[in-house]
Amino acid sequence: MQDKRAGIRTWIEIDKSALKHNYNVFRGLIAPNVKLMAIAKSNAYGHGLIEYAETMAALGTDWLGVDSITEALKLRSRGLKTPILILGHTLAERYQECSENNLTIALSSFDQIKNIKPVPYNIAVHIKIDTGMHRQGFQLEEVEKASQQIKKIQNIEVTGIFTHFAVAKNPAFPTDTNEQIRQFEEACNIAKKYFGKGLIKHAAATAGTLLFPKSHYDMVRIGIGLFGLWTSKEAEAYLLGKVELKPALTWKTIVAEVKKVKAGERISYDLTEKLSIDSKIAILPIGYWNGFRRSLSSIGHVLIRGQRAKVLGRVTMDMIIVDVTNIANVKSGDEVTLIGRDGDLQITADEIAILCETSNYEIVTQLNPLMRRIYD
Repeated sequence: MQDKRAGIRTWIEIDKSALKHNYNVFRGLIAPNVKLMAIAKSNAYGHGLIEYAETMAALGTDWLGVDSITEALKLRSRGLKTPILILGHTLAERYQECSENNLTIALSSFDQIKNIKPVPYNIAVHIKIDTGMHRQGFQLEEVEKASQQIKKIQNIEVTGIFTHFAVAKNPAFPTDTNEQIRQFEEACNIAKKYFGKGLIKHAAATAGTLLFPKSHYDMVRIGIGLFGLWTSKEAEAYLLGKVELKPALTWKTIVAEVKKVKAGERISYDLTEKLSIDSKIAILPIGYWNGFRRSLSSIGHVLIRGQRAKVLGRVTMDMIIVDVTNIANVKSGDEVTLIGRDGDLQITADEIAILCETSNYEIVTQLNPLMRRIYD
């Protein structure tokens, strides 16, 4: 690891054994005939698009899910042959590239149907059904009409049908998810009349897979769970002792400078924090540009030499200041853990999300994609 991160001052480590563990957990939750789609969208939730997709392909994932053709083409350029579903909107002028690169698109609106012109190539699609989330998709009352129109276009190859749950993360409140399941099954029955029984049906993402086994159908789409993160505290508590997920991501930096500052001095932009005692501070070469949130100003922590060091003053674009008064022998070049474990202590994406009043999804996906991801 030391050689891989030589010459860089902040990096992200991805534990491949943790990814394998999580993959096996989800394989064990689904029947042998149920396919698994590993969701690699948004730079693999901050874990590195290409390396993650290659790791999942090596483990045997049946499909990969991405947001855009840009992501999909990056994977194809690396020689990945695994089937890919583009979950987000695809512009009509990119349909031929999808066909040429064996990519499947989500077909979710009548405008998309209109934009598909008769051409000498097939466009593979999975039809998206809006069962209540009201983002993409044909609503239940539109499925018959949409199926009729799609059926008339000879170069559309319908290979799947899917939906997405809005509130599947809390097992105490299953009513809305059960209603979405009911609507999806009704939509599948309508589509079957036009496209036969061979469509791949999929509805469950991580939470649905964990909490609603009846929604596994022909394939599940696992995103954040494969990275070892929970969709909600409720799901984690409900499955305590039954399902163990291992976080795969650790984010580190180094100490750039150490200095002594007298009591009464004030710290960082706007001088928002005043030192009450003579202090020793460390300057770290990361900031909100890297993904260390500005909302962690004066309340966040990092780990240095197995101890917590509090953020002092404002988080700035490229630097933060932390208090190391009570940590012995801190020096320039020391390793600092921003997310992950150091000795007996750990800082999790969930802990940071609580401080920032957001979700663990946002914390990891907003880690700057230019930072090196080291898979080991």
